[in-house]
This record gives sequence, C-alpha cells and structure tokens, in this order.
Amino acid sequence: MSTPKTLPRITKIIYGSGDLGFSLTLTIVAAYFAIFLTDVVGVPASTAALAIFLGRTWDYFNDPILGYLSDRTRTRWGRRRPFLLFGALPFALAFVLLFLRPPFESGLALAVYYALAYILFDTAATLVYMPYFALTPELTDSYDERTSLTSYRMFYSILGSLIAFTVPLMMIGAFAPDSAPRVAMMAVIFGSVSALPLLLIFFFTRERPEFQDLEQPALRQSLKAALQNKPFVFGAVIFLLTWVSMDILQAMLLFFLKYVVQREAQADLIMASIFVTAIFALPFWTWLSRRMNKRLAYAGGVGFWALVQIALISLNADSPLPLVLGLCILGGFGVGGAHVLPWSILPDAIEWDEWQTGQRHEGMFYSLVTLAQKVASSIAIPLTLLALDAAGYLPNSASQPESALLAIRLVIGPLPALLLIIGIVFAVRYPLSREEHARVVSELEARRAGRQTGEA
Repeated sequence: MSTPKTLPRITKIIYGSGDLGFSLTLTIVAAYFAIFLTDVVGVPASTAALAIFLGRTWDYFNDPILGYLSDRTRTRWGRRRPFLLFGALPFALAFVLLFLRPPFESGLALAVYYALAYILFDTAATLVYMPYFALTPELTDSYDERTSLTSYRMFYSILGSLIAFTVPLMMIGAFAPDSAPRVAMMAVIFGSVSALPLLLIFFFTRERPEFQDLEQPALRQSLKAALQNKPFVFGAVIFLLTWVSMDILQAMLLFFLKYVVQREAQADLIMASIFVTAIFALPFWTWLSRRMNKRLAYAGGVGFWALVQIALISLNADSPLPLVLGLCILGGFGVGGAHVLPWSILPDAIEWDEWQTGQRHEGMFYSLVTLAQKVASSIAIPLTLLALDAAGYLPNSASQPESALLAIRLVIGPLPALLLIIGIVFAVRYPLSREEHARVVSELEARRAGRQTGEA
C-alpha cells in the first residue's frame, strides 16, 4: 500500500484561510441578520421569518446547479479555482447589500428587498464556497491528512466566528434603529476582508491534474452516484444535524444573552469564550481522530456538547457571569470537534464514489450536503422566529414575557441537543473505517497506474 504524501504546511495555511471569509460573512448573517431585521429595520419577527425563508429557498436550486457546473468545468486553471477568481468581488458586494437599510417603510417592500438581497448573496457565496469545499479531496486522498487539512480550515473558520461574534458588536453597539449606518459600515469592511483569501487560494494552490482529464459527469449520473453512496449519505446526515444545530444556536444566541441572561453588554466576552476554547481544542480533536476512527471521535465530542446545551436552560438573569462563561467554555470544547469531524468525514466518500463509478463528483456531493443543510435551516430558523412571535416576543423591548423567555430557552438548549444526539447515532453506524478507506485508495491508485501504463 502506498503512503500518501504529506501536504506542505504552507498549502494548508493558504487553503485554510479561505474559510475565514466564509465564516465571517455566514456567521454575521446567521447571528445578526434576524435581530438586524427586527430591532434595527423594525419589521415584525414574522416578516423577518418570511424574508429569510424566501431567500434560503433559492438554495434548493442554486447549490446543485453550481456544484454540477464546477464538476464539469475544464480550464487551464483547473476545475475549481476559476470560480474563486471571478466570484470574489460579487461575493463581497452581495454581502454589503444584505445589511443596507433601504429608503422605504412598507413591510412588504422590506420583505421583498431582503429576500432578494439574500438570494443574491447566497448565489454569490455558493459560486465561491462550493468549488472551495470541493478542493479538499482533490488536494489529498489521505485519511489523516484530510483531518489535518480540515483542522487548518476550521482554525480559520472558528477564528472567523470569534471575530464575527465580537468585533461587529463593538462596531455596532446596541441593535437599535439609529445603528443602521454602523451596520452598513460593518458590512463594507467585512465583505472586503472576506474576498481577499479567495484570491490567495487561486494564485497559490494547484489542483491535481489527473482529475482534469476525467470524463465530465451527467447530472443524472451525479445525483445517482450520491444517493447510492452509503458513506456519503451517512456523512451528509451527520453534517446536516451538526450544522443545523449550529445554525439555530448562532441565530438564537444573541437573543438568549440579551433577554434570558440579560448580559448583552458582555456578549462579546461570552461569545469569545466559546470560540477561543474551540480554537485551542482543534489539535486535540485532530490527535483523537488519528488515535481512533473519526466517527468515534465525533460521538464523544458532540455528545459532550449536547450535555452542555441542555445545561444552558438552567441559566437566567441571576446567573453569575463566571457560571455563564464556564458553561460556554465547556461548550466551546465540543464546538471544536463539531467543526472538524463532520467536514473531515465527508471527503472520504469521494474515493468510494470513484471506486464504484470511475468518476468523481466532488462538486455535486458538497452541493447536496450544503443544500440539505440550507433546506433544513431555511425551515428551522424561520420556525424558531415564528415560535418567538407566537410566544409573544416584543422586538427591541427592555423586557420579554415569560412565554417568550421559555421559547428562547427551548430553542437554545433541548432542540439542538436532540439533533446532535441523532447525529451521534448515525456516526456510530458510519460504514467507512480508516482501514476500508485505505484499501479503496490503494485499489484506485493501482487502477490509475494501470490506465497510465495502457495509455503509454
């Protein structure tokens, strides 16, 4: 069996930096867009839910189309990198449009504007992040190197989340109608910063040339290959449940800190405690995944995180800050594992796909995974906002009724914990072990070598 080469550290650093921009923008949207609509723009929570749902519904078509196109792209720069070059500027501009306050007051007009802005942003984001994700299995086919590469990427991802959960709050201050200009300035700065790493990746990474010569797959073939790939299906479910939980937490955490524990002034410190801990936990999860199968490492890390989420429902306005910070630090340890392990599990299904079909469908596989997440989030997050609305949530009010506080507690604690526990069940039953993956890679290398000998 051949031993895959170790990727140069500089390649891991440059490739990983791409997730900084995605993490900054997507975390800002997830954490602040809903409360921006309700407390800055001033629309009801039900209108915010409508705008988010309409915007995210576009992903039902957007993701698989762009993933399929990236699989079929053939240029002198490769299959994925051209999307990074030409998509960086539209990505930044679309993010800015999402956080502008248009000069009209009609609730319907505002819902239409923000739905269209969301559609434009999501299209531009997909144009760059789908090819970016698909580069992971093309840079290395090593079981452990993929975990290492993903750890570098998740370092930037968590760093981006840390910055996104702290710096915008410092720039904006309280979410109120008069903070609209500061929100717009924040969007300009972060949109510009987020586009730069994509250009670095284009210029300083290279795709493996052997995949450039593979047959261009048809759309039906790509979909069929994904649905018949058991490791991919299990990995997609694990990813879906983990990141829908993360999306719900990101959307509701500021509501929880502002109204349940009443510590909006310390929100940046509290959020920083989660993500700083997650960053320092990354080497541990990388080490643990090398010592055992990724699925078992996932079960341990996410199970720990689920317990912490359940414990959060006990907090209230009287809870001391050290207790709040302590629970967030414990949660951050599990968040680190949740960032690394689902992403490192998914690429292993690519070789299984090539082993079965003779083709590679990275773009379609990643597009279906992110599509499933976005479909679930497009339903789950508006439903949480509708739950707040039904429970009597009062936008930008100094106090909330007990029913609204209970609703916030339920969606921040038991709901994500339940999703994570279901994810653990799928992880335990994940069918592709380290040994099985190594056997598949070895057979593929022999198959490719045979093709090259025949062509010679």
